[in-house]
Amino acid sequence: METIEKKIYLIRGEKVMFDSDLASLYEVPVKVLKQAVNRNRGRFPEDFMFPLTWEEVESSRSQIVTLKKGKNIKYLPYVFTEQGVAMLSSVLRSERAIRVNIEIMRAFVRIREVLATHKDLAKKLEDLEKKYDGQFRIVFETIRQMMAPVPKKKNRIGF
Repeated sequence: METIEKKIYLIRGEKVMFDSDLASLYEVPVKVLKQAVNRNRGRFPEDFMFPLTWEEVESSRSQIVTLKKGKNIKYLPYVFTEQGVAMLSSVLRSERAIRVNIEIMRAFVRIREVLATHKDLAKKLEDLEKKYDGQFRIVFETIRQMMAPVPKKKNRIGF
């Protein structure tokens, strides 16, 4: 589950998974996955699956390392939304595809629950802050700092 959650990215405001990540989870070549999708194109509207732009590919290289520097790609990768991943189970009919799809759906639901909990917590904190105003300002500031996303540290090379 944790491995799957790490392969879910936010692109164009959508939580998506790359075709290459899905292919590796399903244990099929990317080419086979794309062929299955292209044969069933009517099942994958733009809100289920979309190709990245060249700019997004370059950006994703630096952010999530989908392709090693120096390697070239011929075709733009597809990314699949939660609904697109669900639709893949009807296109890829292996037992592995069914098991993997179930785990992916659970990961999407878990991410949604975590985001909802975080929003609820922020709202409750805001309400408490209004109620107790200045009395606990330091406490509220500390809690907000703890809720903020942790910036990733870059590993330094050399001295």
